[in-house]
Amino acid sequence: MKTSDRAVAIAELRNCRIAELNHQGSGFSNSAIPQLPNSAIRRASPHRRSVLLNPITVPPDNTQKFDLLVVGAGPSGLASAIEAQRAGFRAVLIEKGCLVNSLFHYPANMTFFTTPELLEIGDIPFPSAHVKPTREEALEYYRKVAEHYQLDVRQYERVEEVSGSDGDFLVRTSTVEAEILGALEGPGKRHVPGRRAEYRARKLVVATGYYDLPNIMQVPGEDLPKVFHYYREPHPFFGRDVLVIGGKNSAAIAALELWRHGARVALVHREAALHRHVKYWIKPDIENRIKNGEVTAYFDSTVKEILPESVLLQTPNGEVRLKNDFVFALTGYHPDYSFLQGLGIQLTGDECRPIVNQETLETNVSGIYVAGVIVAGSKTNEIFIENGRFHGQRIAQDLKRKLLTATP
Repeated sequence: MKTSDRAVAIAELRNCRIAELNHQGSGFSNSAIPQLPNSAIRRASPHRRSVLLNPITVPPDNTQKFDLLVVGAGPSGLASAIEAQRAGFRAVLIEKGCLVNSLFHYPANMTFFTTPELLEIGDIPFPSAHVKPTREEALEYYRKVAEHYQLDVRQYERVEEVSGSDGDFLVRTSTVEAEILGALEGPGKRHVPGRRAEYRARKLVVATGYYDLPNIMQVPGEDLPKVFHYYREPHPFFGRDVLVIGGKNSAAIAALELWRHGARVALVHREAALHRHVKYWIKPDIENRIKNGEVTAYFDSTVKEILPESVLLQTPNGEVRLKNDFVFALTGYHPDYSFLQGLGIQLTGDECRPIVNQETLETNVSGIYVAGVIVAGSKTNEIFIENGRFHGQRIAQDLKRKLLTATP
């Protein structure tokens, strides 16, 4: 089963209302290799810069064989590999970033909305000094879990092609040092194929999450370097005019942190009020800041254009131009639908949910399973670590039924 033609995939994606169809790194076209980010090249030593600008493609090593290959090493992917190992299968995880890459790119000072025990996988306790654990504690916890189970995680390695069929999939990957150099720059950076590897696996699990692909507003100026789709920390924006776009938790938290660290903050949201899902301890805080005029809010409003030194808003009172230095477009994220469709996985209607057996999480493509948030398609608020961590158990049960009675 080779990946489908990209033109066909794009046509199908339009039916799913995907705004960003040509995201770099979907991995199913060998043409038009993108260029390496200049920032990553500038930081490299002269010798390394030469290597990055002229990557050498190395022939694949001997193909490695596994019972299960998991694409994505987030909590759901880790849990899937753990449960497979517990059932006696040999598993490998392919991760294009670092271990739990999405968590790593969360805001530096983030506190989870849940309690530690609800983030646990593999029956390993999650110790925390807080009622709600921090990002730093979660990163340490999942590192320790990976060490405990001696998980085979291939970091900074991207899936380029999948072929074969149930019982004998062939997965080709590539990686290059630029992936590591660019790791701190955030998701969505361009990828330059380099060192290659091949894997054969009897079954596949796709657990790629959704945090790598922001929902693009498609307004003029959105591609300016001052526009960010991810918020990390407030310090660099002290004394600057910052616009936060969005009305959910991420936007509210970013606006509050930026204001508390000396930024001049404006918030714009297309709805009449903040989203009802904003957490109960965050909502009164941001509403009071707006009431006091400490954060300037524009509701029922949209961004019409982003300019180098300003932004143009469309508000109920007409156009408003704001002085602006930086923009955080925290408008949400979506799964990599093109990757799923490239594997032959069918998606449902506007919600783009993969067609799956609800008991086993096997998709319409025999031998390929999904785990984690991508099971819910565009409804990313339905599945979190708290419930996605159990997907691996359902998959492992099906693996035992099918592989333990099959001839390897």
